[in-house]
Amino acid sequence: QVQLVESGGGLVQAGGSLRLSCAASGLTFSSYSVGWFRQAPGNEREFVGGIRGSGGSIYYADSVKGRFTFTRDNAKNTVYLQINSLKPEDTALYYCAARGGTRLSGAFSDYDYWGQGTQVTVSS
Repeated sequence: QVQLVESGGGLVQAGGSLRLSCAASGLTFSSYSVGWFRQAPGNEREFVGGIRGSGGSIYYADSVKGRFTFTRDNAKNTVYLQINSLKPEDTALYYCAARGGTRLSGAFSDYDYWGQGTQVTVSS
């Protein structure tokens, strides 16, 4: 059974940092690209970027460039999302999703597996 479990969310003040984790089990993790999405109440789900299986190719949405960093440790079956200089508009439920192969996609439905999400709340 494949599982993706996000962790690391919380309540932080603007300007702070968080590191989110996406831990996978039940799949050959290095064969999967992992995307990160976020959804704030009343907003559509937003693709913020992701990292390919080898970690050699990373994509960032324009809205998060310079503040978000994706890394992965395939030995630990985990992908990380480091968020710096948090802003109130970063408040959302953050999801990771895994897609077989080397291509990332901005469409949530293109992914094979999804986690339940971890809440990030940024106070001003």
